[in-house]
Amino acid sequence: SLIGRLMFELPEEMGLIAIAVRQTQGKGRGGNVWLSPVGCALSTLHITIPLHSNLGQRIPFIQHLVSLAVVESVRSIPGYEEIDLRVKWPNDIYYSDLMKLGGVLVNSTLMDTTFHILIGFGFNVDNSNPTICINDLITKFNKEQGKKLKALTADCLIARTVTVLERLIEIFQEKGPNGILPSYYKYWVHSGKQVRLHNEEGPIAWIVGIDDYGFLQVHEEGKGVESVHPDGNSFDMLRNLIVPK
Repeated sequence: SLIGRLMFELPEEMGLIAIAVRQTQGKGRGGNVWLSPVGCALSTLHITIPLHSNLGQRIPFIQHLVSLAVVESVRSIPGYEEIDLRVKWPNDIYYSDLMKLGGVLVNSTLMDTTFHILIGFGFNVDNSNPTICINDLITKFNKEQGKKLKALTADCLIARTVTVLERLIEIFQEKGPNGILPSYYKYWVHSGKQVRLHNEEGPIAWIVGIDDYGFLQVHEEGKGVESVHPDGNSFDMLRNLIVPK
């Protein structure tokens, strides 16, 4: 809320980010509360995107770019390429397809011909409870592969995430979705996965990919390919369901 008040008061060329050590009143999708203990990388970033640009015409892609930036902040470090950190549509960070490590929440405001976008992202770097963290994955990798990779810090990964995000936005603005989708698919958890729609007895569909506007494409038997919007649906990984909210 503080950045939301500041973002219209600063010069356009000035960047703005807030970083928290601990979060007790964070917001998640659908009005959920997001509690984050010490050991997580927590920040809210303000960026501006021209309406009449590749990304300005496809704003839902922002959350995918941020999720990809978080994963690449780790997996683009030499030696850390095989740390099994992945993206889950539309806005989660996962260990393989097993556990959630973090997430992204994007709010946008259109002023004249400019989107002012607040990106909240957080991921578990160094807290083993209640599930697993990035440094646990590194420890696991070291034991299994006989490596000696160092633990990472929240500050380092926030900085790397923002740097990678800047590069991804530049690529998207120049080349559109095709510029980043190969990297996104490389790290996402859904390739070729079969899901049920609506409920556990619902129709079977196969995940195809992301459409030109960032929506999930599924192929339902007898109906062809359809797009699923994130604002109206939730992806339940545990039950392999796409459920209307």
